[in-house]
Parts: sequence; structure tokens; C-alpha cells
Amino acid sequence: MFAAERRQLILEMVRANGAVSLRELARVVQTSEVTVRRDVRALEAEGLLDRRHGGAVLPGGFTRESGFPQKSHLATAEKTAIADVAAGLVDEGEAIVVGAGTTTQELARRLARVPGLTVVTNSLLVAQALAHANRVEVVMTGGTLRGSNYALVGSGAEQSLQGLRVSRAFLSGSGLTAERGLSTSNMLSASVDRALVQAAAEVVVLADHTKLGTDTMFQTVPTDLITRLVTDEPPVHDDRAGTELQALADQGVQITVAGPAAGASGTSGSEGAPPPGRQGRRDVPLPGQRGRHPGGPQLRSASLSGDGQPPERGARVADLRRR
Repeated sequence: MFAAERRQLILEMVRANGAVSLRELARVVQTSEVTVRRDVRALEAEGLLDRRHGGAVLPGGFTRESGFPQKSHLATAEKTAIADVAAGLVDEGEAIVVGAGTTTQELARRLARVPGLTVVTNSLLVAQALAHANRVEVVMTGGTLRGSNYALVGSGAEQSLQGLRVSRAFLSGSGLTAERGLSTSNMLSASVDRALVQAAAEVVVLADHTKLGTDTMFQTVPTDLITRLVTDEPPVHDDRAGTELQALADQGVQITVAGPAAGASGTSGSEGAPPPGRQGRRDVPLPGQRGRHPGGPQLRSASLSGDGQPPERGARVADLRRR
């Protein structure tokens, strides 16, 4: 494929989806991510798209939010891997809150297999994924339906969360930086996410590598309130993602890196997915990682053991511990 043909296809994909990762672009145009990055840089110089960490977006993407149909086709394999690992953090009988998003929807599909669970959510898609789960109680907030992401927002949603206390909140967003934490492009969604955070003892952020280093308009969770980040392994050449992970770790966020999803085909859905906690996990060297004192954050491994057995449920995988 000639460069002009590649770039036209890249532009069409970005226009159709709003945002596309470099990894996905390289797969579709059947070339390396290095070549795709060069193409994206050229298209940006022409003002046809904007580069973002790990991908490309339509011009003005800082304030633009893709709709659910577009988001559901982005980084699907990565979201599957993240959801598998995040589900392994949830114990039987827990009470948790789960926010809206395509990654949290994937998590909900796996939580359907955790008995005795109580899930509070403002997401119709999360509730739908758990609607027929055996021994899982779903509690929905009130509020006004926001059609672009099938979430309940507004004062009704926020008021229904007052006085609530659960063990963990699982949230996603549009961007994540060490400086501002988790952010989103919509003010109403951000306000409800902040209310979800207030209800939880711990906050777990689910974000694939394309969101690392991306900053959007409205802050939802400042970095100092994020307990753990579950993400996928950034590409080897993606120094920005690695640097962002290190910066988050330096601020005390526990980093859990999910390996490639077992049998992932790049499509959504839980059919054929491994049980929670059986997702592959491995340590990823972080670019520029400084030497640690014994009491400082340590990169630890809880990968599958030699006999193929999964780690104990709730094991802290590839954690960068708080000082």
C-alpha cells in the first residue's frame, strides 16, 4: 500500500471512530506502528487530525467525546485483558460501585460470575450485563439518561449516592495523567463519577494505554485518590506511556499490568473468556525507572506459577507499592 493510500485509510478510520489507537491503525493498514506514527504526524501537519498519546483523534479532540458505538470498537483486546484482571480483584460478597464506560461494561460481564456481589451503578449497560447474574444484586442510581454512553447523570444520580459506602469503585474515563488524574470530556459524567468516588473506600481506575498521558476537560478523580490503576502493557516504543506509569507510581498509585487476553480476538463479550483471576499478567519494565530503596515502591510479579495455577484472588499484580 502506497503512503497516500495508507494515510487516506487512516483518515477515514479516525473520521468514522473519532479516535483510533496506533496499534489498531497498524493492524488495519498492515504495517508497523513506526510507519503509522509517521503517517499520523504528516496528517497532523496538514491539520486533518490531532495526535494523542498512543493514537489519533479528530481535530479539536480535547473537547470532543466519541459516542458509545465508536468507543466500543477501540482497543477491544486491551479492554478485555484489563477487565479480566480487574474482576480478579473482587471477592465474593463484596459491595462495589461500577461507573459507566466500555471497559467497565466488560468488567461487569465478568462480575456476573462472582456470587454474593452487590453492584451499585449509574450505567444501563453495566446493569444489563448483570441483569441475569445468579446471586448478584444490582442497585441503580436515579438520574437523567445520557444517551451517548447509556449512563444516568445529574442531581438525581448524585443524590442517590449520598450516604452510600462500599469497598471499591471501578471507574474509567477519557484520559489519565499523573498531574490531574482521571478526566472526562463531559461535565455531568464527571460530577457523577466524583460522587461514586466519595462512596468508596478504594478507587480502581481501568484505562488502556491509549488513555495514558491524555488530558480532557473535566477532572473526575485526582491522582491522590486513585488507589490502583489496571492497564495493559504499552508498546515497547511508547516511552510516553511508560513515563506516565512511572509518574503515577511515584505518586503512590499501585500499577497492575494485564497481559494479552487469553484467546482474545479483539471483540467484546465474555463468551469463552477465562474465569476472573485467570487472566495472564506480567511485569513490564518502566522506561526511566529509577532505583528503589527497600522501603520504596517495588515492581512485584504475581504471574501464573510454574504449574499454570493462577495467583490467589486479589493478589497484587505488577504493583508499584506506596512508599
